[in-house]
Amino acid sequence: MSFVTVRDVQEKFFLELAAGNKGIERQIHTSDISRPGLEMAGYFNFYLKDRVQLLGKTELSFFAGLTEQERQDRMERLCSPSTPAIIVAHEMDVPVELKAAADKTGIPVLRTDVPTTRFSGMLTNYLSGRLAPMTAMHGVLVDVYGIGILITGKSGVGKSEIALELVKRGHRLVADDLVEIRQVAKNVLIGNAPKLLEHMLEIRGVGIVDMMTLFGASAVKSDKRILIVVDLEVWDENKVYDRLGIDDEKIKIMDSELTKLTVPVRPGRNLSVIIEVAAMDYRMKRLGVNAAEEFTKKLDAAIDQNAQVPNMERNG
Repeated sequence: MSFVTVRDVQEKFFLELAAGNKGIERQIHTSDISRPGLEMAGYFNFYLKDRVQLLGKTELSFFAGLTEQERQDRMERLCSPSTPAIIVAHEMDVPVELKAAADKTGIPVLRTDVPTTRFSGMLTNYLSGRLAPMTAMHGVLVDVYGIGILITGKSGVGKSEIALELVKRGHRLVADDLVEIRQVAKNVLIGNAPKLLEHMLEIRGVGIVDMMTLFGASAVKSDKRILIVVDLEVWDENKVYDRLGIDDEKIKIMDSELTKLTVPVRPGRNLSVIIEVAAMDYRMKRLGVNAAEEFTKKLDAAIDQNAQVPNMERNG
């Protein structure tokens, strides 16, 4: 099961560790965040203890009006053994009762100066991305004109060489050889390279090269949403390939469907340019311009017009 440690969250958002130092390596398994307002009032019947608890001005101002015994009771119950962490937002002071309960149970208490609602959104987005369902695919992921393109195909077909040419033409490499793919929402797939392979590209006959060192920081990207899958295959003379682009082929990755293009490889074809055109054509289709459909309509109109001419001659 995927998880994020409290230390990961602390380092990501530069949070201050106020108490519960022993629990800094505790694991977070859900992206949902809880704001325990009812719990501050003493209602723990449906306490979502397995979530990160976020305390802001509303919760802490109510908490300050409780008696000393009530404050101690609330914080001891809030620091459940299943609670991964408690975060105090909006630069609010951490109550002494919370510090005491957190140190006793080993629940880390973190502090940020970011407003509560804003920080809740930031943390939810971060956890959703890190805890999303994940798979891995053999291929190359590139960012071409802002479109994430996953290039697949058999080993040795030329995927890495195409990526190298695209980077030289001003585009960016995301991952080579192995692409980690996370499904952050329905039909939303984010791809990235494993940490060990970040910025690396393997060129047969040359070896492994660091693209950021060779071409600069603008030549690489840490992650990218995948919008098109381009599958490269060796040219088969007996196979009929789509020449108009009318057929809308799809590929399913986890629970998401993506547009798939099958591009035959043969000597003399400039595949990097073809992929650039595929990216531009995809952008145009998103803007409502579909060249294949327009051509088909013009062709149908021309056929209808030619069919009417003989009828007019016979009637005349």
